[in-house]
Amino acid sequence: MRARLFRAGLLRSTRLPVPVVVVGNIFIGGTGKTPLTIWLAETLRAAGYTPGIISRGHGGAGGAPRAVTAAALAGDVGDEPLLMARRTGCPVMVGRDRPAAGRALLAAHPEVDVLISDDGLQHYALRRDIEIVLFDGRGAGNGWLLPAGPLREPVARRRDFTVVNAPQLTAQLAASVGGAPFRMQLAGQVAEQLMRRGERIALASLAGRRIVAAAGIGNPARFFAMLRGHGLAFTELPLPDHHDFRDQPFARLDADIILITEKDAVKCGQIENLKNDPRLWVVPVTAQLDGALAEQIVEKCRGCSTA
Repeated sequence: MRARLFRAGLLRSTRLPVPVVVVGNIFIGGTGKTPLTIWLAETLRAAGYTPGIISRGHGGAGGAPRAVTAAALAGDVGDEPLLMARRTGCPVMVGRDRPAAGRALLAAHPEVDVLISDDGLQHYALRRDIEIVLFDGRGAGNGWLLPAGPLREPVARRRDFTVVNAPQLTAQLAASVGGAPFRMQLAGQVAEQLMRRGERIALASLAGRRIVAAAGIGNPARFFAMLRGHGLAFTELPLPDHHDFRDQPFARLDADIILITEKDAVKCGQIENLKNDPRLWVVPVTAQLDGALAEQIVEKCRGCSTA
């Protein structure tokens, strides 16, 4: 109903003077939007664009638009925007009002010629030129909308591209999400010690150690499955999404190594007794996607008219 009100012009939407690419999901919880947004920023930069990223900044202080720097506090700007700023080097702006965040970013960085709206699919107040809907291996669940099912919007909702974050894209999974999906895979090969990020070790070489794997992300099972793919055996410690770690969940763990996600590392690295814990190792992941998707996104951006 809200989407129809925007389309009818009864609710106001804003067009910005650069193309806007939205990355989002209709399945509640995490599906891998942050790695996809990072991949998209790097793809657009490789094509000659100067991308900027806007995000709500979940877990941040909220309010007026706020620039995210590599030295920002996760509690002020959100863990995911901070990770994206560090990984991409792009200008990142957070704020609940997406059009205001976009305008603030473009005012501060006039060189930006394309905006990526992270987790902005349902923020219809900002007009978009390209929509990317991301699913994971859970597909569309039972296919029902909230509260009977896990979907914010129907599977038949329009989009330009469908991406599925799953090791294998079966015909059944492809059919459940609709459209002609592209497969995304998250690859991680090494762990970096949190207190000395330059120190790396291959994940496969950790076999036989006493390991705890912790993940405060939307779907911790995805992180655990990736680690098992490297032959690791470990104790699982799933945590709530956007966990802030001030409750010291690792204090009493009996482990040689604690593997954590990059998203969790941006917060652990800002807590005094965690950033110096030699047991904490970060597992960076990189999104891998079909090159044809990159080409089609760039082509659509080049065909976008600006305000």
